[in-house]
Amino acid sequence: MKKILFPTDFSTVATNAFVHALEFAKIVHGELFLLHTFELPIYDNQFFPENYAVIYDSLELAQFDMFKEEIPKLRAIAEERHLDKIKMSHRLMDGDLLHNIKKCIKEDKIDFVIMGTSGATGWDAFFMGTNTGSVISGIDVPMLCVPIEAKFKKIEIIGFTTRFRTKDKKALKMVLDIAKKTKAKVKCLYVKTSDSDVSKDTVAKWEDEFINEPIEFFVINSDEVKETILDFIMYKEVDVLTMLTYKRGFFEGIFKPSLTKKIATNFDIPILAIHID
Repeated sequence: MKKILFPTDFSTVATNAFVHALEFAKIVHGELFLLHTFELPIYDNQFFPENYAVIYDSLELAQFDMFKEEIPKLRAIAEERHLDKIKMSHRLMDGDLLHNIKKCIKEDKIDFVIMGTSGATGWDAFFMGTNTGSVISGIDVPMLCVPIEAKFKKIEIIGFTTRFRTKDKKALKMVLDIAKKTKAKVKCLYVKTSDSDVSKDTVAKWEDEFINEPIEFFVINSDEVKETILDFIMYKEVDVLTMLTYKRGFFEGIFKPSLTKKIATNFDIPILAIHID
């Protein structure tokens, strides 16, 4: 059974992502680990010598009370969607969000992380200006990022961006496994720029290797990589877009550093980020 970590602050953004987490757990036959993390403020105990401990105890208690109040609301959502049979565990942790996520991944042997994001009006801001962005670059397990605009719908088309590197195949096979469970198709995109080093022969070998899989390959010539991907999402009616993360940075290996132009388009589909060693 797959283990899915769902960090939540119980906001509208997180609640929307929770629906996706439930449905994803159903697809992969997984269980959910709900994590609420908070940071206590730093006080100088020389100014609060007598009630220093009381302040912290009261703040922790407030977080615990909120946690107890919110969990039943999430269970009610699961019941409404007839997904209340999905196993759910809960963790309330003090400290840095990324640190706690990493700790949970290690201790609970997490396979996937699903997290909501408020979205942004630019591509770069979406991934780099939020808690979600810091988590993407800080963990090694696949992560599904769910914008507030992304309302859950049945997954029929999964987009997959690649540069046809050999190490990308592991991620593609993972995506194909998910696609088969939901009877979806995978549309694999390579944006061939003017300095591309991928040959037609390489593309042909990939097509031959995956000929019996529910996948189509698209090679589009363009130096406007981000814009091309966004057009691809729209015209191919992609429901979930898979992006590959690399050790040197999320977009490195897919986008040239000079491509920093913002795109004034809100994301309204989930993004599955898969780490590549």
